[in-house]
Amino acid sequence: MIQAAKEVRSLQGMRKWRNLRFQKYLSRLAIHIPLLLCALLMIFPFIWMLSTSLKSPGLQFIFPPRLIPEPIYIQNYIDLFALANMGRYLVNSTKVALLSTFGMCLSSSLAGFAFARLRFPGKDILFPILLGTLMLPGAVTMIPTFLIIRMLGLIDNHAALILPSFFGSAFSVFLFRQFYMGIPQDLMDAAKIDGAGFFSIFRRIFVPLGMPALATVSIFHFLNSWNDLLGPLIYLNTTEKMTLSLALTFLRGRSGSTAGHLGVEMAGALIGVIPMLILYFIGQKYFVQGLARMGLKG
Repeated sequence: MIQAAKEVRSLQGMRKWRNLRFQKYLSRLAIHIPLLLCALLMIFPFIWMLSTSLKSPGLQFIFPPRLIPEPIYIQNYIDLFALANMGRYLVNSTKVALLSTFGMCLSSSLAGFAFARLRFPGKDILFPILLGTLMLPGAVTMIPTFLIIRMLGLIDNHAALILPSFFGSAFSVFLFRQFYMGIPQDLMDAAKIDGAGFFSIFRRIFVPLGMPALATVSIFHFLNSWNDLLGPLIYLNTTEKMTLSLALTFLRGRSGSTAGHLGVEMAGALIGVIPMLILYFIGQKYFVQGLARMGLKG
């Protein structure tokens, strides 16, 4: 009897454990299925762009649409480079994006370090004023910025797109400041005891420990600079100096808007997206860490 009771309790325990495991599996499934559907919804435009860029003109608007191109039509990419100097535009966009990202990270990290760790008169007043500039729309500062750039003689020059980044931005300064506030003060005090100055402390302690913040700001600003259309449209006049985003708009005008040229436009758009995908996959680890740690302390 005692042995039978033990076996019954054991079977009941196994059933309960299986039920709990099944419920846990269902709860995970209920979470992951909507996330998977949202991910597919977000990535579908990219898949459609890739598919259209590899379709022949006669298959781009057929109904029902075909997601997998048959046959694969690479002539769209050949026509793309025949219509426009894509190599030059890629070099221009890379040059502007890299230099402006470097300037943004340099200036914003220094300003964020100052607001996070240094003591100076007016610090508690300047930082709220800096954050207040986030509410200013870009249209308000567009004309004053253009007048300054024209006064400096930088019209039709890539420096017009690069130089403003060396003065930082309120959003980037805020991100750096929030991240640097999470670095222990003991590290800075120990460096001061060893005789390190502020720039040495910033270079040896805050820059290495602040790599997640640097990666986050770099990805954000590189994305904005690479996809910027309004800036190049205002400041650049020469075709050879155009960036990729501006060149794609002119490509649409040169190729026309007929169905036969849709694959060429999608091919150009895909080439413009690939560098951003590569950058994100390279800095994904630091990017996620930066977003997770920023704003936890302030």
